[in-house]
This record gives sequence, C-alpha cells and structure tokens, in this order.
Amino acid sequence: MSSVTGTPARVTRRQLLIRSAVTAAMAAPAAGLLSACAGGSSTQASAPQGKKSADNPFGIGASAPLDVYYFKGGLGENFAKAFDALYSKKFPDATISYSSGTDVTGDLQPRFNAGSPPDFIFDDGDKKLKLDVLHSNGELTNLDVLLDAPSIDDPSKKVRDVLVPGTIEAGQIGTSMFSLNYALTVYGVWYSKSLFQQKGWAIPQTWDEFMSLCATIKAAGIAPWAHQGKYPFYMMVPLMDMVAKAGGESIMKKIDNLMPNAWHEDAVVQSVERIYSLVAKGYMLAGTEGLTNTEAQTAWTQGKAAFVPCGSWLEQEMQGITPAGFDMAVMPMPKATGDQMPATAVRALAAEAFIVPARAANQAGGLELLRIMCSKAGGAAFAKDAKSLPVVRGAITPEIAATMSPGTKSSSDLIAAAGSDVISWKYSTWYSQMETDLETAMGELMGNRIKPAEFVKRAQAAADKTATDSSIQKFTRA
Repeated sequence: MSSVTGTPARVTRRQLLIRSAVTAAMAAPAAGLLSACAGGSSTQASAPQGKKSADNPFGIGASAPLDVYYFKGGLGENFAKAFDALYSKKFPDATISYSSGTDVTGDLQPRFNAGSPPDFIFDDGDKKLKLDVLHSNGELTNLDVLLDAPSIDDPSKKVRDVLVPGTIEAGQIGTSMFSLNYALTVYGVWYSKSLFQQKGWAIPQTWDEFMSLCATIKAAGIAPWAHQGKYPFYMMVPLMDMVAKAGGESIMKKIDNLMPNAWHEDAVVQSVERIYSLVAKGYMLAGTEGLTNTEAQTAWTQGKAAFVPCGSWLEQEMQGITPAGFDMAVMPMPKATGDQMPATAVRALAAEAFIVPARAANQAGGLELLRIMCSKAGGAAFAKDAKSLPVVRGAITPEIAATMSPGTKSSSDLIAAAGSDVISWKYSTWYSQMETDLETAMGELMGNRIKPAEFVKRAQAAADKTATDSSIQKFTRA
C-alpha cells in the first residue's frame, strides 16, 4: 500500500532537462552542501533484509518499507503509480511512501545532508540533483549490480541484455552506471503536419531548403521558429545536432574530451553562424527569447510559429493545450553542405535519470524497483502512461504501437530512420557547470546580445576552465 505525502501543484515539463539561470545560481551552494555530507554516516536504520534468490537477487525484506520520490513534470504521475503497483504486487506487505515535486534539489538536498535520502529517486527538471556532484561525494549506488541481476522476464538473461543500445553508456560516470536513464528520448524540430499539408509546404531535408522555406513561411505571416528562450538548453540541442552532423565523430570526441580549441573548429563556427542566422533574418517569433517552455510551445500550437525545437516529451507536455487535428510530428535538423553525417541522423538518448542513493535505508528495494522497470510490464506501463518510449527491449507490443499518439509515432519513426546514425554528446552529463556556461552564452546569442564569434569565444573559455580545474574529475570519450 502507499502513504502519500504532500505534493506541489502540477507544473509543466521543461522546466525539465533544461538548466536555467536558476540552476546556474544554485550550482555552487548545491555542491557545497552535498560536499559537507560526503562520507558522513546515515542517520536512518537499514531496512530488514531477506534471503537472496534468483527471484529476489538483492535480498529484500518482504515487509521492508520503500521510500520513493518522483520528479513531477510533463510525463505525469500515472507511470510512477504503475511502477509502484508492480512493486506492491510482488511485495504486498511493503508500505510505499510516495512523494513528488518540481524542486528536486530543494526537496531532497536536506535529506542527503542528514544522511536519510529516499530509496529511489526520479531526478529531473531544472532544479534536479547534480549527479556528477553526488557521484564525487559517494552518494550514488553503483548500478552495475542491477545490470548483472537476472531479468524478470527471462532469468537466463541479465538486465543489461534487455536494455536498448546506449542505455548503459548514457547512465555511466566513468566506467560504471550510476543512473538508469529510462526514456528513449528523441530530439528534433517539431511541426504540425496538418498545417504543412494545408499550406503545401514540403519538409526540408537540407539547410538551404530549410532557409528557403523559412522565407516562405515568414511571407505567409507566420514566424518560422519559436524557442523556449528562458531555458537556453532547448536551442543548444539543435546547435549541437548541427555541430555533430558537420564534424561527425571527430568533433564530438574533441569537444567531449575538452581538446584545446575544439570550439574553434569549422564544424562549430559554421553551425553557430547558421543558428544565429535565424535571429539575424528575423525568422524568430517576436519575443520568444523571453518565453518559458510552455509559453513558446503554446504559441506554436496556436499556429503563430511553424517550428519549435524539443524532445519527444513535447506531446505529453502539451496535452490539453494542443488543438484537435494539430497532428504534431518531428524532423531532424536539416543537413548542411559538407556534413559528415546524413540528413536522417538524429539525437536520441536514454534520458530521465532514475537513481538509488548509496545511503538509502532500503537500497535493495530501490534496486528491485529499477529491475521491475526493466521488465516488459514496466516498459509497457511507461509507454502507455507517460506516452514515451522506454529503453526496454520488446516492451512496445503491437497492441501498444497501435495506440501510439501522432508525436510518439513520429518519434519512433525518426529513430528507426536514423539507424546507427545517432547523435550523443557526453560533456553535458560529465561537466554540469560547463553546460550551464554554454547555455548562458546561448541565451545571449538568441537574444541578439552577442554575435557568433563571441559565443564561440565564451564556449571555448568554458571548456578551458573545465579542463584546467583540477577539482573536476575528467572523463574520456573513446
């Protein structure tokens, strides 16, 4: 059964993977407070343990209470309750204490400092916990033990064998996995299929076609592009997609590995100039640089703009706001002349981090809940209730696929078309302060307060600062 603690009012999602200026302001104190508790002893008693077996690989006590916390965003809460129900079905005598909120750091940082964190956390939002800081302070459970546990659906397989490629790497810090990044998130440029059909506009494949279409759209009295200006994360995605397509694996390694002058490479400079041209040519929705995620996306659903950048959570986030017949769809960033990756290349990654604190009272229970999520039943519940693709192989049954909404179906088609040409960056996970500095510069660029050359200068300075800071653990992209 569940005992529910108070939860804040529902907030829209992104306020999500985004890091806003609020995040930048709180990064230093978060690190300081979490550092203060590193190495301290837990103030809570450990949960009763059970006998380990193939069906209970972590040795959970049948009546051990489970304390769970979920970020409350655009994915809703039904999927979380479905996960908890699957756990309760297996351990009916366990009480689940459920809580949720939008300020994950504000809600949970005092508990980490007191040595009494929850047993299981869905960590997300613009006020999420910094996983690199938690890891450096020994506050995260190494999830390699989860990966090596038997799969629920087929005990002859390990959990690692039922996850889609890239899932483990997405949650790794160094060579071990510390977060289960559960949603297969597809990023791209979103549009209304019905609007495009009505106007007779073709989906652009190249940058030249895209810019020509933008001119046509503007002439029709519609802004070509809207973006969530208060959260510059959103515009960093299309920029870095263009950088990856332009320079291929080589530029991704140079940037992720903090190589000298990587941000001065042609692949970066030309991509920044192209993104900025949307501002310079007046293709942005007026005032979009000052809008929140839902404000910009609402304007888009109202037909005030033709394109908006976002991840595949967009459809669920805008549920109840998007008009009937809008038929949202997503396309990859168009290919520019000389690009090293094809037009179909797209950014897709395992996102939405789920963690188990190292000092959780019922650490075994937290691990088991993750194992349940990695079952077909867990994946199916997520697809149904969160309207998002899970990272569990075989979870999308024909029955579930038949009920997919237009945006989810479009996301699924996009990743299928990309094949092995999937874009994935590491620096934003490895170096959170560097990502914050980049987003700050992007906000200035999109606000037309700096020009491309200054953005490149600031980006390189952020990378150099990270590279020379001996207090920051460094990682290498092979």
